[in-house]
Amino acid sequence: MSDDFILPAFGGMGVGPGSQPQDDDGAKLEYMEMPREMAVFERPIAPEPEDVVGMAAGKAKLEEVLAALRTYKVGGPAQLVEITGLSDVDLGLVNQILGEGEVSVVCGGSIQAQESVLAGVWRVLQFDATGQLERDIVEIADYPSIVREKVFSGAACHVDPADDQLPAGVFNAPSLLSELQEKQGQYKPGDPVHSINLTLLPQTEEDLSYLDARLGRGNTVILSRGYGNCRVSSTNTTNVWWVRYYNSQDAIILNSIEVINVPDVVRAAQEDVEDSADRLDEIMEIYR
Repeated sequence: MSDDFILPAFGGMGVGPGSQPQDDDGAKLEYMEMPREMAVFERPIAPEPEDVVGMAAGKAKLEEVLAALRTYKVGGPAQLVEITGLSDVDLGLVNQILGEGEVSVVCGGSIQAQESVLAGVWRVLQFDATGQLERDIVEIADYPSIVREKVFSGAACHVDPADDQLPAGVFNAPSLLSELQEKQGQYKPGDPVHSINLTLLPQTEEDLSYLDARLGRGNTVILSRGYGNCRVSSTNTTNVWWVRYYNSQDAIILNSIEVINVPDVVRAAQEDVEDSADRLDEIMEIYR
């Protein structure tokens, strides 16, 4: 190789979008916009030991959470740590250590759940009919148990078939409803997810609206922030969910319907729970 060879700089016309010539017809190769942010674990900024003097109740509750993390197994009963009635200072300590993680849940008008920065540790708030806080719980589970119990309460038990006379513009929705009828009718908790990727199918806006009306609107909305944002909405049909992924510009990059009791995107895995136990143990060590 000649000593005069110079590697072209990436800032010039080398590689990447814009570096290649257009086709003869003027068309350019388009690149999908990728999410720009990823949510990752950040260790909470824990107060110094001298700043938590007098917060024995808060520290005790956090030790209960740690003990529950050590014993919890995904698929088993959820572990609950009641923190209703903690003083403001003790509650402040719990809030600061647990923080807010990637997943938020709203179930009807009475239940809100927020995953902490420790995967598998959920802050669950229950409200009465007047909107007053009734219970404040830290739950150790792959997914909040009370949401699991209530999400499809009152929902239809099966997928309704398509009408004989379809609205204008509806073409492919009937075949998808038939597929959902079969998969939802056979589904049992623990079965693998059955997913229909609408993004890859030739759906019209009328098809999507018809599917939405046929499946109904459920009572639960879940937001998961990881690569971009994921919005998971329950339908009014048992074990059927809409799952939509958005990029950093809030454009839908994946739209799907899933048949499952709880979508995997919002559930903590066993290794996540074990890792959370190790992290919380490290945090609490300075207060012992």
